[in-house]
Amino acid sequence: MAEVSMKDLLEAGVHFGHQTNRWNPKMGQYIFGARNGVHIVDLSQTVRLFAKAQEFVGRMTAAGESIMFVGTKKQAQDAIRAQAERANQFYVVNRWLGGTLTNWRTIRKSIEKLEELDKMSRDGSYAKYTKKEVLMFERERERLENNVGGIRGMEGVPGALFVIDPHKEEIAIKEANKLGIPVVAVCDTNCDPDGIDYVIPGNDDAIRAIRLFANAIADACLEGGKVASSRREESAREAARAASDFHVAEGKKGPEVQKLGEGGASQQAEG
Repeated sequence: MAEVSMKDLLEAGVHFGHQTNRWNPKMGQYIFGARNGVHIVDLSQTVRLFAKAQEFVGRMTAAGESIMFVGTKKQAQDAIRAQAERANQFYVVNRWLGGTLTNWRTIRKSIEKLEELDKMSRDGSYAKYTKKEVLMFERERERLENNVGGIRGMEGVPGALFVIDPHKEEIAIKEANKLGIPVVAVCDTNCDPDGIDYVIPGNDDAIRAIRLFANAIADACLEGGKVASSRREESAREAARAASDFHVAEGKKGPEVQKLGEGGASQQAEG
């Protein structure tokens, strides 16, 4: 797994925090100092903690779990969507709908409605409706695509969340905590790290920093996915071998058995 170096973090501006008057004291342990009224993140901790976060994400995907990427702030949307799609993971980039995790049945209905409208737009069903009705369908489809398009195909809650800016994604964090879902998050100096299982201290506003983190987490997902795929293939091979051995054994003749005939004479019979 490719490690993110101190040089990578510096070039992406990860060390720049918020203004000193906007900090959260709970992030004090991750702050190196201040310069010109801006807090500077201790990147030696970021390197170490991010490596732990990558390793955790890799383990989760290797075990077959999914990772939900969450980043609804404008500067995070493109990077989060692109990297989640590259890693074949789920994502939320427009608005976190309350209950996305804790009220999954309701969210699932919205996904089913989106899939129904998609099908109608492809199979010619729109021809049965007026232009006004079709326009209403398309508006609804666009709204649903924005809200739940990134989590379609998700059968249940994810194995973990990767979050950009837990200060903004507070509701998502609370829902994950309620369900015991681990949270990996990039936390700037104004964030509350409580409720975050894997804190990644750093700039969560700069586009280059967000891209760096999202790209590395996506790489971890892909590497874990390769491990999971290899395990599935090996299990399939073992099952095939077991089935082959069973059929071979089934086709063999059984052991010879001695039978006593009339008068006590022995006879041979095949089992």
